[in-house]
Formats: sequence, structure tokens, C-alpha cells
Amino acid sequence: MHVIFVEPGFPYNQREFVRALASVGAFVTGIGERPLEFLDEELRGWLGAYEQVGSVVHEPSLLDAVRRVQGRGWVDRLEATVEAHIQTAANVREACGIPGTTPRTAFLCRDKPAMKEVLRAADIPCAQSTGTSSMQEAMAFAKEVGYPLIVKPRDGAGAAGTSRVTSDAELERALQESNVPHGASVAIEEFIEGHEGFYDTVTVDGKIVHEFICHYYPNVLEGMRNRWISPQICATNRVDADSYDEVKALGKAVIRALDIGTSATHMEWFYGPKGLKFSEIGCRPPGVGAWDLYCAGNDLDLYVEWAHAIVHGRPSRPASRRFASGMIALRPDRDGHITGYEGVEELNHHWGDWIIDSHFPGPGSRTQGVEGGYMANAWVRMKHPDYDTLRKMLDTVGETVKVHAQ
Repeated sequence: MHVIFVEPGFPYNQREFVRALASVGAFVTGIGERPLEFLDEELRGWLGAYEQVGSVVHEPSLLDAVRRVQGRGWVDRLEATVEAHIQTAANVREACGIPGTTPRTAFLCRDKPAMKEVLRAADIPCAQSTGTSSMQEAMAFAKEVGYPLIVKPRDGAGAAGTSRVTSDAELERALQESNVPHGASVAIEEFIEGHEGFYDTVTVDGKIVHEFICHYYPNVLEGMRNRWISPQICATNRVDADSYDEVKALGKAVIRALDIGTSATHMEWFYGPKGLKFSEIGCRPPGVGAWDLYCAGNDLDLYVEWAHAIVHGRPSRPASRRFASGMIALRPDRDGHITGYEGVEELNHHWGDWIIDSHFPGPGSRTQGVEGGYMANAWVRMKHPDYDTLRKMLDTVGETVKVHAQ
């Protein structure tokens, strides 16, 4: 099978998808923004061919590159795994007659108001929402639904650009910051109280062949706004417990309603006083190294499983569910440059057998802002057969390991 893969060199974990495709027998052509010689020798070895373009999100450039590749021989698949690349790849895929995620599905998985409109029509529980480029419409929605509300980009990922507002004044400020008075469009949603998690899958022709469930501690918006918090993401190994049946049923219904075929998916959900509510979904893998957690917890190379789905239309092995796995982000006590750490030796001594890996930027390294994400500064990833024990271990890491800066 001949697979075109969009942007194999950046971000760094893109290489894992190329590795996996090559390992299951695919001939892989990469299309990326860097010259071929800028890719390392190992990555070049996994690629059978390469096309450079100025921008992989510039549709005419990507279309021309794909047609050049098609001019040399048959292409079976065109794959993209980065959120910003999904829509362009889908448009080019359709123009070139290549199977895969359609432009409609890609759009619905990117545009949050349109996504929720389709899902509400399918009786899937969602927050009340609207998309608007009008200050007046936004204020009218707030009057109808009430505060608090969430304001975010229509096609954003994670908590980037997201604000929680509790008054007309805060809403007006958020709309101003989002450039709505000058024509920008935003998504505005009812704020859903409750615990936040995500449900990730690999699907083949709409059928889920791998599924994983993670929990955020605390919810993303809180974790990404407060320096003192060391936020965690925990992947449970209790996916088969009855308590997750509703989440899994919700995920299957969303995948069906949005007509997601053979793809990775990443779906956010909330559970609280109003019950289980859908938040959003992408037809792509999750970020922040979540697949690495799934690999470590399940005796599985999920990148290879994804490649099997793309190339062979089936998984190669089941997930073991042997370990729960998780990561904790460790923030510096201030912005500046790293001066040192405390508690790392104790961490390795007490929990070394359960550490998957860790990242501690060296002294002198410039810190990244809290808004930079879960892997912007120091972090630790761990696993344990018991989910509750894993949570206690990560809590202890957050309480005892300190990152100092000046």
C-alpha cells in the first residue's frame, strides 16, 4: 500500500506514525515543509519518497504535491494526524479521489458550533452553544442561556484561546480579545459543571477497534490557568468496567453521527450534575503524549495499531489493560530560567520501578508559560497496575518535586 503522510518531521512525534506505517509494509511518501536533508537519517530511511512544500496547510501547494506523487504511481491513502492539517488534507483527499476522512467530517470535527448542531440533531447530549461574529448575537445568547459561559475559537484545540466568563463585562472583554468586533467568529457555549475526561479510539470503517479513557485532574481550563497546580492526565486500565459503558456508548454515537471512518479520534466529555455531556471531538490522535501512555499501559505499540488500521483494515493485537498510566506537569515557581530541582532523587528512589520516563530541562533553560501546556516544562510519566495507587503516586510527585527558577 502507498500512503502519503503529511508533515513527517514536525512535531517530533510525527516520526512515530511514519515508522509505524513502514513497519507494517506501507510505502510512505512524506510531504513536509523542510528540505529532505533536514530530516534525520532514521526518518529518511522510513520514507520511500518525499515532497517539499512551502506550507502543508496551503491547499493549492498540498494539492500540487499530491498530484505529482499520483503522477508517479497509485496512491491508496493520504493521512494527517495534526489538528491544523486535517481540513486541508481532507479537501485534497477528495480532489484527488483518495479514500479517507471527508471534507464534511473534517469540518464537523473542527467547527464546534456546526459539530454540536449535528450531534444535537442526533439526540447526543451537548452544551447549548452558538457560533457568531456579532457582539449583539453573543450578548443575546448570554441573556438566553445565562452565565457562566465558555468562549473559544471555532476550530481551536485544547484550552488555547478559551475563556470562562461570568458577566456581560467579561464576555465583552473576551469577544474584544478574540477580535469579534472586526469580523472574527467564535464559539460560545454553556459552561458545564463536572469532571472532565477524554475517550480516544482507533476506528476502522466506523467500527472502534481500540478504545482508551483518560481523566483530567483538575479540568483543563483550571489546570492551564493556575501556576501552582501540577495538572495530571490519567489513563485508566478499568475501561471494561460497567461504570464506563455510558462514556463508550456516547463515543460510538458521536463517531457514527459524524461519519468518521478509518481514523484516530479524540473526544472530550464532562460528567456532573447534568449527567454525561459531550464536549468536542477531533478525527486525529490526542496531544500531550497520550498515545505514549496507552502504549506503556497496554503492552502495545498504538502507532503500529493505527498503521495496521490504515494499511490492513484491522488491529493486530488487543490492549492488555495491565497498567493504568499517567503524567503530571511540573511548573516552575516563576518565569525566567531554571535554577534547579528538589525531590527528584527521592522520586527516583521511591517510584523508579513505576516511572515510564521524565523530562527535567537543565539549569539555565528558559521556562515556558503556564499556557504552554502539560509538556512545556518538566514532567513525569508513570504507570501502576492499580489506578488509585497511580493517582496517589502522581499526587506525591506534585507535592514533593519542585522546579525552581529565577
